[in-house]
Amino acid sequence: MSQQYSSALLEKAVSEFSKLPGIGPKTAMRLVLHLLRQNVASVESFGNSIIKLKHEIKYCKICHNLSDTDICNICSKPDRDHQTICVVENIQDVLAIENTHQFHGVYHVLGGVISPMDGVGPADLQIASLVDRVTGSEVKEVILALSPTMEGDTTNFYIFRKLADTGVKLSIIARGVAQNDELQYTDEITLGRSILNRIVFTGQI
Repeated sequence: MSQQYSSALLEKAVSEFSKLPGIGPKTAMRLVLHLLRQNVASVESFGNSIIKLKHEIKYCKICHNLSDTDICNICSKPDRDHQTICVVENIQDVLAIENTHQFHGVYHVLGGVISPMDGVGPADLQIASLVDRVTGSEVKEVILALSPTMEGDTTNFYIFRKLADTGVKLSIIARGVAQNDELQYTDEITLGRSILNRIVFTGQI
């Protein structure tokens, strides 16, 4: 039985919130009613922050992390180890690894993993820019820190083949991260240890 609304405006707002991942109609209704209980200034601030985010957020020209400027605050820091690149699937993984305080290099965000079932191939990811970044640079090590899933392993192997002739050291995070777990949901201690205990990647899992 479909929900009956007393207001078309309310229905529209609930419908828009329901489009967010993990938000069902009941949660959407609670969020909308919460906003209605707030003063106008608070709601306008909330709305404007989303609009400003969409219009002004940038992707770092080097690593593809989210940034307020053309170069993110990690890539622009001179005290980071720019000879070590940690390859991750998404923005959330950068945040997860940064929270461990165990990695002091820089990142490269692929924007996903190779997944033929989902129609995602190498050309849909930032793999070519990773190869360009490594080739002819002073990069000494590339750490493959993708989730230990079939798609993650496939992507690791593809990158391994692409970088095999560059002479750069290729390593993979230790398998303290449980099989099929997403990196962003791994606890900080386990994730930190998996970075520190990384092993040389030879194309074998």
